[in-house]
Amino acid sequence: MRKSIMLLMAAVLVMSGCTRIGLAYRHLDVIIPWSVNDYLGMNSTQKRWLDDRLKEHLSWNCTTQVPGYVAWLDNLQHMVETNQVTEAALKARTAEGKLAIEQISKQVTPSAVELLSQLDDKQVQTLREAFAKDLREHKEEFLDPPLNQQITERAQRMEKRLAPWIGDLNAAQHQRVAAWSVTLGEQNQMWIDNRAHWQGLFIAVLQQRKTPDFAQRISPLLQDRSSFWTPQYRQAYDQTEQAAIRLLVDLMADSTPNQRQRLIKKIGEVREDFADLSCLKAATK
Repeated sequence: MRKSIMLLMAAVLVMSGCTRIGLAYRHLDVIIPWSVNDYLGMNSTQKRWLDDRLKEHLSWNCTTQVPGYVAWLDNLQHMVETNQVTEAALKARTAEGKLAIEQISKQVTPSAVELLSQLDDKQVQTLREAFAKDLREHKEEFLDPPLNQQITERAQRMEKRLAPWIGDLNAAQHQRVAAWSVTLGEQNQMWIDNRAHWQGLFIAVLQQRKTPDFAQRISPLLQDRSSFWTPQYRQAYDQTEQAAIRLLVDLMADSTPNQRQRLIKKIGEVREDFADLSCLKAATK
């Protein structure tokens, strides 16, 4: 949820939080719901196997999906150029971005399932410990501060994410971001509770990785995580996404010509990052 705002800027950027699409594209493995390098103690054989699979996935993504990303960015750029950044338009772009991520998730899931099925007990324990550390760190950063501090820091993070796209915010935009953060209230708690819920489900299924139905049980947890959300988080997510869309509409309404030009240029740079990929050029020859 913390990265959902980026989905409205560039569909694939949400996968990595990077502002350079080349870096995001070259780290497709982050689409798998954990960082394989940080969370799994893979042996050399597993690393070589994963590298080969990632190359296959990157090739598929470049030849079948990247043209759609370029078109998506063209539509986004046109919205800004024609001053048509509306709720309806942003909802459409958001839905398209979600679909793009869903398609990639489905593509890489078989590889993820195969890797998981090969883990030994020590690796599963390493993953369990990494999940526990992840929760501790997120609770320390996002829940330990008092609520008013959480709200302030959330607004600061949003302004930091927006800065590469539109530059420094003006007074009206600062106030709008602050108001947006207040409306989210205790969203941090629901987000972390849901994170812990999913991790618990995942580990429980992973413990049964040698059973015949493991692939059928683990795949939904990888491909359709939203179906496992807690009711509280589901409601919070829907509200947060709508709040993010309204925020962007209002920020653009209060934007200066320089900010809009900066955003148009930034979207164009991301588009060029995609269009200049050598694999895409080879596929279109």
